[in-house]
Amino acid sequence: MAIAAGSTTRLWTLVAKEFWRKTRRRLRAGPLHRWRYSGRTPERVLIAPPDLRLADPQIALEIYYGRYPLSGHLVETGGKSPFQIAVPNPGWQKALHGFRWLRHMRAAGTELAAANARALVSDWITIHGSNISGVAWEPGTTAKRVIAWLQHSSVVLQGAEFPFYRAFLKSLAMQIRYLRAMAREMPDGKDRLRARIALAFAALSLPAPPSALRGATRNLAEELDRQILPDGGHISRNPMAVLETLADLLPLRQTYANQAETPPAALMGAIDRMLPALRFFRHQDGSLARFNGMGATIHDRIATILRHDDTAGAPLLHTPHSGYERLSMGGVTVIADTGPPPPIDVSNAAHAGCLAFELSSGRRHYVVNAGVDTYGAAEFRPLARATAAHSTATINDTSSARFSHSLRVNDLLGTPLIGGPQHVLCKRTDQQGSQGFLARHDGYVARFGFLHERELKLSTNGNVLAGRDRLLRPGNAAIRNNGRDFVTVRFHIHPDIGLLQDEHCRLVLTAEQADTWVFTCTEVAPEVEESIYFAGLGGPRRSRQIVLAFKASEVSEVHWQLTRTAIAGHSAKSETAGGSGEWSRPGAKDAVTHRPENRNRCSESTMRRPKR
Repeated sequence: MAIAAGSTTRLWTLVAKEFWRKTRRRLRAGPLHRWRYSGRTPERVLIAPPDLRLADPQIALEIYYGRYPLSGHLVETGGKSPFQIAVPNPGWQKALHGFRWLRHMRAAGTELAAANARALVSDWITIHGSNISGVAWEPGTTAKRVIAWLQHSSVVLQGAEFPFYRAFLKSLAMQIRYLRAMAREMPDGKDRLRARIALAFAALSLPAPPSALRGATRNLAEELDRQILPDGGHISRNPMAVLETLADLLPLRQTYANQAETPPAALMGAIDRMLPALRFFRHQDGSLARFNGMGATIHDRIATILRHDDTAGAPLLHTPHSGYERLSMGGVTVIADTGPPPPIDVSNAAHAGCLAFELSSGRRHYVVNAGVDTYGAAEFRPLARATAAHSTATINDTSSARFSHSLRVNDLLGTPLIGGPQHVLCKRTDQQGSQGFLARHDGYVARFGFLHERELKLSTNGNVLAGRDRLLRPGNAAIRNNGRDFVTVRFHIHPDIGLLQDEHCRLVLTAEQADTWVFTCTEVAPEVEESIYFAGLGGPRRSRQIVLAFKASEVSEVHWQLTRTAIAGHSAKSETAGGSGEWSRPGAKDAVTHRPENRNRCSESTMRRPKR
């Protein structure tokens, strides 16, 4: 109860802080303060910083014809300026006003693309340049726009006449002054860090007194020291935040060098820590593990970033400050979440997935978390954030942390994660020929009086992943059958993996030209259920999950094992309910489970869960 009360207190403290912050932001954007954002117009852009994000000239052509594929949504403007039409999708609006799509015009390299870029920037200045309100002037969006205008100033100003040239620089200077005033009022997290990065870019790219560069550098260093953890992770615990931040920091480091300025030690140190952290989260196919807000991976983007990584050797196996563990042997990778939730201020995208893990073998993913549909409907986010969407244990079908609040709170704060594990203990158990860890969290103690303990061990050159899930009471008290001890351990299977039974009634995970894995459990007969994989490049996909369902008062500890029995295309005959003897195709309804009272009857459809 004390933990719940503390979480509620932190939530309302955050509500009060955000209400005060927004009030001050409205005042700073009001007519009494706008005069502060006017001033001297820079004479020119000294340097256009590089942009590491991938560009596609075809998108520049689409934009020319009035089709805007932004934030996973395509909007056709019908000949109108995109800044004059009302689009109800907030993500699309933020992407439009962020102007990162200018990189596609630059990649096109044509006079037509440059003229179109100039016309769109001119539209924005005319429609939104002096009206400090709405999505266009949200500080996070403004920071993206300042960086994009600086990075692609060469294409925007190519062939520009003097009036546009001056209008562009005047608007840019106004946005920089506004962002400088708002940065300290921004909520904690990556947007505030990006604002500091944008101000450092501006101090390097535009004529400015040395004091402006010193101030921007000092503020950036303070923010980096606070937000980038000693092991290279971000305080939000989101792998995507590491990738996005590096995509801004690496060009900033290059801009310091191009201007013959010494970058702050905090910038150099952050990059040196974050590049190995990015490799830590990466599976062998190049995708990032789906934890705490991570969705689909664009592989080429990661490859572009990691070209700047001079670190030699294998990735880290342990990130104690970020709260993750990695096991890697024989072409097999296991990545697990072994940390408490991030601070409430930066937890809007955090998941209730403590002790969840993912397993990949070669370039195939076998056991995954559901991830998030980055550009999908907001109403599906709570499903993706729930503990049940992760390969870990739930108690009484309840998440280990809470992120559902009143509508008024959600409108003001979003959906921060509260009431999750307060203490997560983890220790490595590596030995000769094996890697492993033992971890425990208390996320269910306040509501149900249970600790969840998980041990994973990867051995035999990566051919065996042995797991143990244990439910125990604090102080090792006896577990009673009180109707609140129902446990479900889930293993979400990637939709590209087939799931079936062999002649020994074991569940087999397989795919064409990929390794074959067999799942077994000694105490509980596994079930197979439907699931959803949210993190597909094409959006959510149907998938399946292996489920171990039991009552902790009857079975307090389960031992399960995933064994690699064939490598890269070797297969064995399957025995499905239909008796076809063929391997299943991923997504087909072919997997069956067996009843514990008759383990030889593999053709039974499903076993029943224990009664509550």
